[in-house]
Amino acid sequence: MCVTTPGSFRQILGRGVHGILLCQAETADAVRAFVESCRYPHNTIGVDPAIPSPMARMAGAIRAKDGGTDAAGRRLLGIGTRGRGSETTAAPIWGLSTEEYLERCDPWPLNPKGELLLGVKLESPEGVANCEAILAVPGLGFAEIGPGDLSLSLGYRTIPPEPWPPEMQAARDRILAACRNNGIAFLQGCTPDNVTARIDEGVRVIAGHSEASATKGRAHQKRKLPV
Repeated sequence: MCVTTPGSFRQILGRGVHGILLCQAETADAVRAFVESCRYPHNTIGVDPAIPSPMARMAGAIRAKDGGTDAAGRRLLGIGTRGRGSETTAAPIWGLSTEEYLERCDPWPLNPKGELLLGVKLESPEGVANCEAILAVPGLGFAEIGPGDLSLSLGYRTIPPEPWPPEMQAARDRILAACRNNGIAFLQGCTPDNVTARIDEGVRVIAGHSEASATKGRAHQKRKLPV
């Protein structure tokens, strides 16, 4: 499911989706707020441990304005802001009890037991400029470049065919490198002619609606159905 309005995250999760793609991601703080809005507060993997406990906050303890960092210097998450209520409609779609859903609707791979996939689309000059900080936000599972909107921002009235112009290719390579550095899957469209090369580059989520590409990609990785 692709949405762009922060206020809709909790509503769409309540309908039982298994993943959300945040379009036009441009800053790390906005992406951090996106991840936090999709999490229940009892799931605390990746959350800044310096945040006062609920009991302390009820007694008036104040959270720091800026969160702490991990050993790699990356900003940690704040407390999840998704509230109780919609789990009763979402859990049956997931085939789970409400109790199971409350535990498993958490971002993977941040939470190894989580089954919610969150991604970002970097499709503006600002998104590309900030891609390293954005993709260091805990909780993301995949990212992609948006060649359509990015090319429009760069002045192209039609989407350039591949091979892309140098500035777009450089943006794509920069985002791919940031994904690899942060253990995030990179999404890109592939064809039967280029799927093996892109897998070798590090593309891990293949778009394109092509059974031929999927078949060739599985053979290249020596994978068989069911996977």
